[in-house]
Amino acid sequence: IAARTPGFSGADLANVMNEAALLAARRGSKQITQKDLEDAVEKVVAGPERKSRRLNEDERRRVAYHESGHALVAHLCEHGEPVAKISIIPRGKAALGYTLQLPEEERFLMTRSEILDKICSTLGGRAAEEVVFGEISSGAQNDLEKATEMARSMVCRLGMSEEIGPVALVKETALFLKEAFPKRPEVSEEWMAKVDEEVKRILEEQYERAKSLLSDHRNTLEKVANVLMEKEVLNREEFEKLVEDVEKEVKKEG
Repeated sequence: IAARTPGFSGADLANVMNEAALLAARRGSKQITQKDLEDAVEKVVAGPERKSRRLNEDERRRVAYHESGHALVAHLCEHGEPVAKISIIPRGKAALGYTLQLPEEERFLMTRSEILDKICSTLGGRAAEEVVFGEISSGAQNDLEKATEMARSMVCRLGMSEEIGPVALVKETALFLKEAFPKRPEVSEEWMAKVDEEVKRILEEQYERAKSLLSDHRNTLEKVANVLMEKEVLNREEFEKLVEDVEKEVKKEG
């Protein structure tokens, strides 16, 4: 459980235990099992399952490729966090599917390369949609917001942009510099535009990188997505075995 809950607060852990107890009670059991705990972590992280939310076949296929894109890009990036689970069962208020990634250990620092890999994998779902279907959908909205926040944090807070330099422009991240400094006359319009352009450059580079990775491993993407449509859920072992098998087959044919 500790491995599945890095960064959880005491309140988060208490919530997990309460959810696990409820799941056990619904089964008519007086004992909490490992599966109860794992399911409880998922519910806290991704929200409750919404099996009543029925997707049509085209939507289901798109979601399968979207989530497979996240997982595969994370797997291919040097610093990508391990994929614990991929699901196309709708959860929470908006998620039509999700990819659960869990670090091997709790981390308190991230390098520039690690953040770029995280941005790349975050954009992997959107990239998969474009590679496979030729256009994107509204399902990538939350991913784009997360990726933008990370890129802007790199530029404005962490001094990780060679173009802007080692400067901390904001204490708290904001999607747009104007939101962060609405009353700072010393931050010129020209400077804010320069920052926005740098954020855009980072996002575009990582998006193109994600598309390139998926295009180079298209057979693997197809296999993972097709099996995911069939099974609805893949755990870490199943996902990694699929990737390994396809890559071996490609090498044989090559």
